[in-house]
Amino acid sequence: MAVVGSGRPPRTDVNPIVHAEVSWLLGAWLPARRDRVLVTVAGVAPDVDGLTLLAGEEAYSTYHHVLTHGLLAAALCAALLSALARRRAVVFGLALAAFHLHLACDLAGSGPGWPIWYLWPFSSEQTMWDGQWNLASWQNSLIGLLVTLAVLASALPLGRTALEVLSLRADGAVVATLRARFGRR
Repeated sequence: MAVVGSGRPPRTDVNPIVHAEVSWLLGAWLPARRDRVLVTVAGVAPDVDGLTLLAGEEAYSTYHHVLTHGLLAAALCAALLSALARRRAVVFGLALAAFHLHLACDLAGSGPGWPIWYLWPFSSEQTMWDGQWNLASWQNSLIGLLVTLAVLASALPLGRTALEVLSLRADGAVVATLRARFGRR
């Protein structure tokens, strides 16, 4: 396994808030809040390996995008989260989709030359895309803006936003404000 970014400050990943918002949007239509939260968790779960930063920059550079950015982690995550769900089969599928959407976002927008090890621990083959753009890019900014607007727009038809993952009270206030401003009560 190659050391990625060795000797340099640790690379950062796509904004975890955007990962959460994209994942929440996948499951926003689900009737049970628990299921929506579980799908959202699946979309941020790959970054658990970012905790390797606690062991130092070298550990982070070596193991981030390795330990939990692959197929095995996706399957385990989806199985665990679906076991906690009301609609288990649906949450399993959406959790797999959210997890893989996270991986696709990282492949595209975490920076050139930063692969994932999708088949780890079965293979040390790296997965990379030659069209990767920098984290601080117009593409990531535009995607982040559009995703946030979509989450806010969901307040009108659904009566909720991704903020429900953290606080029902805060989410209710945001929804009420948006509905008062944009005419849907």
